[in-house]
Amino acid sequence: MTTLRTTSETFRRLRRLRRSERLRDLVRETRLSPADFIYPLFAIHGQGVRREIDSMPGQYHLSPDELAREAEELRSLGIPAVLLFGLPAAKDDIGSEAYDPDGIVQRAARALKQADPGLVVVTDVCLCEYTSHGHCGVVVGDAVDNDRTLPLLARTAVSHAEAGADVVAPSDMMDGRVAAIRSALDESGFSDTPIMSYAAKQASAFYGPFREAAESAPQFGDRRGYQMDPGNAREALREIEADIEEGADIVMVKPALPNLDIIARARQRFDHPLAAYNVSGEYGMVKAAARNGWLDERLVTLEILTAIKRAGADLIVTYHAKEASRWLGGH
Repeated sequence: MTTLRTTSETFRRLRRLRRSERLRDLVRETRLSPADFIYPLFAIHGQGVRREIDSMPGQYHLSPDELAREAEELRSLGIPAVLLFGLPAAKDDIGSEAYDPDGIVQRAARALKQADPGLVVVTDVCLCEYTSHGHCGVVVGDAVDNDRTLPLLARTAVSHAEAGADVVAPSDMMDGRVAAIRSALDESGFSDTPIMSYAAKQASAFYGPFREAAESAPQFGDRRGYQMDPGNAREALREIEADIEEGADIVMVKPALPNLDIIARARQRFDHPLAAYNVSGEYGMVKAAARNGWLDERLVTLEILTAIKRAGADLIVTYHAKEASRWLGGH
């Protein structure tokens, strides 16, 4: 009988570097850090409001005065940035509160910067939360009019910068919005304000919990006429390229988990900072499974976030930012 010679000459012993936790840590290729995270916040009018969102356990509607507590906690956890959404006092067909100097996002941005001037406040620039019809732009007939929407998006971005936003983040998926916003910011004296564009944003079913949280579901039709078809990867790269050409400083892929391939391809092709949005549906699935005892929330969350970063994301927008930071830092 022939005996197999178990030496390094017959096969590779890759397990050598997995023998202990410290050894595994020493050779880990992809590392997560709280510094990678951007934490979404939902601001609402009022005082003393901290109302949990049913479809997103652990996430809240927060009045501006409550945001100081958030800023303090994020600072203690080492999370550098927030992405700010707003629920208006009233809605109309052109989303007027989106660009009102005293609108909810503008109030919230000022409150956050007062609480922690060093916190990076990123503001979502879109009309869907503010329009009575729930679409991301001006509706003419039964469709969103791209070019009529651009001036309102630009006006919104400028109002956010005036309120203290460090970065503006258009999420509407109108053609030419980055160029319109860049021009308006520059003309208004905000040439140093960066744009983080939702460059490749799909018409995804994973946004369901967010639409409840932001009260932004369309009142008719859907958003497939302006958000991307999930089946198109080459088109996603064209969208990213177009936004870079128009002046985007950071580009985003959304949602993250169904698009790890696009994140990886974007990382290989473009040198710009790359963000990925670990969206509400992805968060909700983990929360629901964990509450039923089907998954270990800590292990699954860190595995998901590691996969997003391994695919090539520099920044991760995630509702799990606080918990992940505690797990990573032992808080």
